[in-house]
Amino acid sequence: MVQLLKKSSLVLLFAASVSCTMRNPQLPMKGTFGSDLDFLKAKDSVIVLKDGSGLGQVIVSPKYQAKVFTSTADGLNGKSFGWIKYETFDLKQPDPHMNAFGGEDRLWLGPEGGQFSLFFKPGTKMEFANWHTPAAVDNESWELISASDKKVSMSKSTHLQNYAGTELSIKLERDVEIMEPRAIQQVLSIDADTAVKTVGFNTVNSLINVGDKAWDKATGAPCLWNLDMFTPSPKVVIVVPYNENAKGKVATTNYFGEIPKDRITYKNGILLFKADGKSRGKLGIPPHRAKNIAGSYDAENDVLTITMFDVDSTASYLNQEWKTDTAPYSGDAVNAYNDGPLANSKQMGPFYEIESVSPAAFLKPGEKLTHKHSVFHFTGNKTALNKIALKTLGISLDDISATFK
Repeated sequence: MVQLLKKSSLVLLFAASVSCTMRNPQLPMKGTFGSDLDFLKAKDSVIVLKDGSGLGQVIVSPKYQAKVFTSTADGLNGKSFGWIKYETFDLKQPDPHMNAFGGEDRLWLGPEGGQFSLFFKPGTKMEFANWHTPAAVDNESWELISASDKKVSMSKSTHLQNYAGTELSIKLERDVEIMEPRAIQQVLSIDADTAVKTVGFNTVNSLINVGDKAWDKATGAPCLWNLDMFTPSPKVVIVVPYNENAKGKVATTNYFGEIPKDRITYKNGILLFKADGKSRGKLGIPPHRAKNIAGSYDAENDVLTITMFDVDSTASYLNQEWKTDTAPYSGDAVNAYNDGPLANSKQMGPFYEIESVSPAAFLKPGEKLTHKHSVFHFTGNKTALNKIALKTLGISLDDISATFK
């Protein structure tokens, strides 16, 4: 009888243990894709795109301005590549300037500053107190047009007034599609390697003039602007190849004050920029200098990131600086940003960004401008990653890592 009671007790204890485990499954580790997916699912019915292996995954949100929030190359337990600011989701009222939800690829409208700015009302001084991100790309939901496990299509209509007083009726369209590893290899002209895990996605972003007046150099025109937010580390370096044979300055390096010389360098047609999230600075490459590729390498986590985008070396790009006395169509086509503390010691991130911009959208009513921007991540064996870096960015991982030691 005693033996029977002991066995019964053991059975009950085991059942209770199983029940507790089922009710309280182990949560994904912070920093993993699974952790970010759980967080975002609690805020939104996000869409998850998956490649054929199921390891490459991408999170897209129509509710949060059609953002690609993050991705992974290794399933739920893999590293989450995008930067997300979790606290912003709990704000009771939208921030009047910018709601920094984060996002591995978000779409904005430009120009930010200049004579045709969309972020400042006509006649106001271009300073932070008057700076407001257009709601359509900051805190308003987008319409979901269609979705599968490979591709999602979204749209948004909005009406804006630029700094010159021009009324702009705009429709935005955005497709996000995950890419299979073989397609990534073809696009980047790299070889398959089982020692590397990868994820990649392509965005097709369109801007349509749905008003009744043309946009020209006199009225001003908007542009499309892709911004990729990533998590920094002490060993992240942004890599921006540029056209070494073109004339004129290589880069604008004083968007937020001159970038310190120990954080930026140029060698053999490649700009290298330290992205540790500890010193605020932004740079831009003009269209005649820009190439259609940029990237970063995180030596601490062995992650190589590549971005590809449209560039038109002969087109007019909008100047986005917070001033009105510069030529409005002398802007940059490619940008990079490293976050850092402001003068008051507050900081939005830390994060870093790689950005691409479309030319000015000089459109007649009904016309459309399209800008493509893709993001790829590679992680795994360093020798294999080095081959990819040499092929795509034209520089070895050792040379990247040694730049700011």
